[in-house]
Formats: sequence, structure tokens, C-alpha cells
Amino acid sequence: MDSAEIVDMVAKGAPASEVSSALKDMMFAKSAEFVDTAAPEVAKSLFGEPEEGDPLPEVGDGVEVDAELEQETEQEEE
Repeated sequence: MDSAEIVDMVAKGAPASEVSSALKDMMFAKSAEFVDTAAPEVAKSLFGEPEEGDPLPEVGDGVEVDAELEQETEQEEE
């Protein structure tokens, strides 16, 4: 629905709840369009882009424990 249709609704005496709902729908659609357009640019500015040739870091499942670090900690405690 565009703004001309909303003006027509008001001119024809449509109930206020219908006009309000149409306005809300139109504003939501426009804001969603803006967010979809702006999101990639905002992400690039916050997180940057990987340089050419830079490998992405490997991500583990968080379970693996470094055995050397564990041994050093045990030795320090003794």
C-alpha cells in the first residue's frame, strides 16, 4: 500500500483503526527495507572484511584442552 491509497482511505471515511493499521504496515515495510539495505554496510564497518589471502581462524568445539598448559599449571601448584 502506498501513501496515495492511505490518503484515499482517509478521504473516503475509512475507520481510524484501518488507516492506522495501513500506516503502521507502510512504515514497517519501509523500515525493514532500510535495515536490509544498511545491515551489510554496518557489519563491514564493525567487523571489517578479511584481507585477501588471510585464512579464517579455525574454530573448535571448545572441548579440547591444551595439554602443555595443563602440565605447567600442575607444576606451578606443586
